[in-house]
Amino acid sequence: MAASQAHTVRPDSKGRITLGAYARGVSSYRIHQEKDGRLILEPYKEIPAREAWLFENDAALTKVRKGLKDAAAGKVSKRGDFSKFADAETD
Repeated sequence: MAASQAHTVRPDSKGRITLGAYARGVSSYRIHQEKDGRLILEPYKEIPAREAWLFENDAALTKVRKGLKDAAAGKVSKRGDFSKFADAETD
């Protein structure tokens, strides 16, 4: 849905509103109430705790983003077979 469009929603008898397609891909919202009563919904996408380290490590995240950008641009090279490391212990 385009950000510039405005739609009217009405709360049900319990005060709930349905966001429909606006909530697609969103796991939760943070709600902010402005002084004038406006409500601002900030969408969140939550990640598993085991993956949070990446978003807390700027150097690693920068490398991952560069790798994804390079891969999308076709800048890849074959490095051989790494299957011999499949059962190796990790640090």
